[in-house]
Amino acid sequence: MRQTDLFTKTRKETPSDEVSKNAQLLIRAGYIYKEMAGVYALLPLGLRVVENIKKIVREEMNSITGQEILMTSLQRKELWEKTDRWDDANVDVWFKSALAAGGEVGFGWSHEEPIGEMMKGYIASFRDLPIYTYQFQNKLRNELRAKSGIMRGREFLMKDLYSFSLGKEDHDTFYQSVIAAYKRVFDRTGVGEDTFVTFASGGAFTQYSHEFQTICTAGEDVIYINREKNIAINKEVLNDDTLNDLKVSRDELEEVKTAEVGNIFDFGTKKSEELGLMYANEAGKSTPVWLGSYGIGITRLMGVIVEKYADEKGLVWPKSIAPFQVHLISLAGEHEEVKKEAERLYEELVERGIDVLYDDRNVRAGEKFADAELIGIPQRLVVSEKTMAQGGIESMDRMTGATTMIPEGRVLELLKKD
Repeated sequence: MRQTDLFTKTRKETPSDEVSKNAQLLIRAGYIYKEMAGVYALLPLGLRVVENIKKIVREEMNSITGQEILMTSLQRKELWEKTDRWDDANVDVWFKSALAAGGEVGFGWSHEEPIGEMMKGYIASFRDLPIYTYQFQNKLRNELRAKSGIMRGREFLMKDLYSFSLGKEDHDTFYQSVIAAYKRVFDRTGVGEDTFVTFASGGAFTQYSHEFQTICTAGEDVIYINREKNIAINKEVLNDDTLNDLKVSRDELEEVKTAEVGNIFDFGTKKSEELGLMYANEAGKSTPVWLGSYGIGITRLMGVIVEKYADEKGLVWPKSIAPFQVHLISLAGEHEEVKKEAERLYEELVERGIDVLYDDRNVRAGEKFADAELIGIPQRLVVSEKTMAQGGIESMDRMTGATTMIPEGRVLELLKKD
């Protein structure tokens, strides 16, 4: 993409109505646009990051035999009443609306009930199980607080996966495979080292759950971890019983602030019984399906990555999810030879399948460099009269700040190694 074709522009000033670093930087760099508190539009750069995160998550969900679907956000009141989760006293994040034809409709904050109801049309016998389905979909939650940018929104993108198993043993096996897949997701997106599988409350979902909590000073949770034993406990369930179950003492635990980037729930058969989701076992007996639910907040993960990697100059993206691999900057000015060389390199990079943002704007070098640091693409290549005189291209690693001169003929070779 040529930067002159990008309709978004960077901003020098910090948005006065944003207190979170992730929202401030993403707005300034042109990744998101704020519609209202807790509601953001993804702009071209932001959408590219989200799609890269989705690609990683999709690959890992497919690796454990997940099948991708897409359900509607509109929810039937009668269905959620079956499980006693329509009442605002039990679930306080609903957005609801009156229908012109009469009655009420809800806007999806989760999808256990609808997908359970849907599976009644596909599950009849033990031969139909197991089934693992997932989707990427915007969720709508009427959050009281929406001051953490895209880390806590009233509308956000989530990957939610649902498992339908014969019983506890089969469910537990798949549950562990999801934990392993989630760990790979967080490793590949750059936060694996600081992300812990955390024992937590199930909230409106079930009695207990496991959360994936990433150490982050901007997070809203507090967990207690033992790095050596790889144990983590959410503050809300830290008690003697939990400590005994996990065979750890309070003085062995370190308190850290975190942000939840994923969660998994074991619903057992309760919800299936409420919905009438049954199958005939090998003896022909009607048996409730064992249900599990597994979420990753895609846009929240994006926000957490911003909070963890950004520096005083701007965004810093891990290579795996960056909007482009390379930010090519031309400092041509009035020098036609420099312009021709930058154009030639841009065309060659594109031809070789390398994602590149080409800053071909007619603005000062200082503005180009400041924008490049704010946008945060992993590798910056600079073509100028000076670099051409030295027979190469200047390369800077945004993560480390290291700058080197690359011989012109080795640019593609070195990029492919990355």
